Amino acid sequence: MRLPTQRNVPLFAWALTTTVLALAFFAWGQSYHWQLGSLSVYQIFPLFGLIALSTMWAQYMAGALQQWQQLDGKLLQRYYAITGFIVLVAILIHPGLLSWQLWHDGFGLPPGSELHFVGAGLRVAVVIGMTALLIFLAYELRRRFAGRRWWRFMDILVDLAVIGVFYHSLTLGMQTRHGWFRAVWILYGISFILAVTYKYAAKALSYKNHRIRQIK
Repeated sequence: MRLPTQRNVPLFAWALTTTVLALAFFAWGQSYHWQLGSLSVYQIFPLFGLIALSTMWAQYMAGALQQWQQLDGKLLQRYYAITGFIVLVAILIHPGLLSWQLWHDGFGLPPGSELHFVGAGLRVAVVIGMTALLIFLAYELRRRFAGRRWWRFMDILVDLAVIGVFYHSLTLGMQTRHGWFRAVWILYGISFILAVTYKYAAKALSYKNHRIRQIK
């Protein structure tokens, strides 16, 4: 398989993102037999979770390719800006719709309403999802704090949050618990872990080489 060149890496990133979003929408629609006209909020809100995590997965894959080929960091700047906005909107709508509907139905405000929405054995997955959301929202402050030394820990927290959201979705998601899309979702998770492992291994190797050059 021929790897994308520097010129068409953005095209590859967009093609990958479009593909995974189409798969997410197809899996969601298929789970309701395409009878979408009478869906409730409880059936609609999961779609935005699928959109958010599918887009984030594509971002990580594009980033891993960019890092592997040592391409210009600005090459995907516009791609990350647009897809980052998509992720932000989706991660706000996903829990927002659920919280609003639960409040409308008399179950109160979050986090209590969400915790009572699922069985006791599934509440850990809900808490993980809430924690991940707070981390993702905190990451939006990167323009203000990215230059601080401690910000590198926020990057690690975001990676852990994505892993947490994969667990959250595999535990709670209707589309990701059954059928062919579960296999796709698990493949996403495995490839994400490999991409993150490569990212930190490459950073460690680069730091080691830098230290060696300094000693010489």
